[in-house]
Amino acid sequence: MSQPDKTAWSKQLFDDLIDGGVTLFTYVPDAGNAKLIEFASAHNEAQTVLLTSEEEGVAVCAGADLVGKRGILCMQSSGVGNCPNFLSVVKGGRFPILMMVSMRGDYGEQNPWQYPMGQAVEPILHAMGVLTFRVESLDELKPATEAALAAAFSAGQGAALILTQKFLGAKPFPKAVPPPEAQ
Repeated sequence: MSQPDKTAWSKQLFDDLIDGGVTLFTYVPDAGNAKLIEFASAHNEAQTVLLTSEEEGVAVCAGADLVGKRGILCMQSSGVGNCPNFLSVVKGGRFPILMMVSMRGDYGEQNPWQYPMGQAVEPILHAMGVLTFRVESLDELKPATEAALAAAFSAGQGAALILTQKFLGAKPFPKAVPPPEAQ
């Protein structure tokens, strides 16, 4: 199965987010969000915020809501584990939250360390009241984005756009190199 062109789908996602009123892009750098952040950085009306950890993005996006702005938190699946405590503030304060999660630890994963968190992403998000919208193919990207935008900013729900490895492609994991023979 071939993956869609990263530049093309990132541009489509960026345009859909901008059309949905999102102008704040908070992120922890990841290959899955790199092109999206490039588009946001180059856009006159968008602002990017580099985070030191994912939970900061939850707070920044809640703050954006307080001043009438719309933000998105972009992160890799391993970062979801950093967010539950802050998601409780969002849930209690009834702030909308929109997240984009680029998955590891699912379809085609070669790194055994990625599986535990990859399997926990959706249960953690659901436990915190966040709806998830999975994208496994390019034809699912636009409807999932529109559904997540509506859930977050029209219905006031937590929403996460889950970009699966079936969509993104699995990252190769280097095989262990045997040590050189002792001489």
